[in-house]
Amino acid sequence: MPVWVEQGVAEYSKRLPADCSLEIIEIAPGYRAKNTPKEKAMQQEADALIKAIKPQDHVIALDVKGRPWSTEQLAENLGEWRMQGGDVALIVGGPDGLTPEVLALAKQRWSLSALTLPHPLVRVLLAEQLYRAWTILQGHPYHK
Repeated sequence: MPVWVEQGVAEYSKRLPADCSLEIIEIAPGYRAKNTPKEKAMQQEADALIKAIKPQDHVIALDVKGRPWSTEQLAENLGEWRMQGGDVALIVGGPDGLTPEVLALAKQRWSLSALTLPHPLVRVLLAEQLYRAWTILQGHPYHK
């Protein structure tokens, strides 16, 4: 990832408290070549994602067909997730999206935008929005 991505994610991550920490686990993209079917690469990614998800995780798939959430709705969700006390896994798919198998693990599907966003930007956007949602829950003026 470019340095600006690492710096952006680090900035918002360090602002979050320990009980609402952000950890990024990067899954290598599946092998893509000119004559390789995209389904093969997607399945490789799915296998790695499924292996990385713990059975008790609350899985949210970032999916263009998911529900769009306002920042306030994200804050409500964040509050509910924190009350559950477990880990939340926000799953971002590869360039071809997520397989039905991975989508089936999701308790929620969230669409960040109808736009196609590059993965580096999604990382920073997610980190900032999670921090912003946390500030809303705390009554912190950052959101204004």
